Amino acid sequence: MKLIIAIVNSDDSSSVQGALTEAGYFVTKLSTTGGFLKKGNTTFFIGTNHEKVDEVINIIKEHSKKRVEKEPTVPPTEMGEFFTPIMVDVLVGGATVFVVDVDRFEKF
Repeated sequence: MKLIIAIVNSDDSSSVQGALTEAGYFVTKLSTTGGFLKKGNTTFFIGTNHEKVDEVINIIKEHSKKRVEKEPTVPPTEMGEFFTPIMVDVLVGGATVFVVDVDRFEKF
């Protein structure tokens, strides 16, 4: 038995959840926040047999797309100085996936 933990951008979470559910997987969904951009993420927990891990990962990969967004940054300034935020391109989206062994599984 394997536990798949997938951290997905919130923009893709609905699509990922729908595809996993349609494929017959039971999914637990948590709303989470990333540390770097403080953007919303969704963390999915999916329990499955080891033979199905690649199928689950492929579904997640197919529905989690990376994209570039503009984010404002604040340049360093002297105290009291007026500043203009600079827009920079930041790569967001995609998914981070962990697969861990499960020693015991029970469902009540």
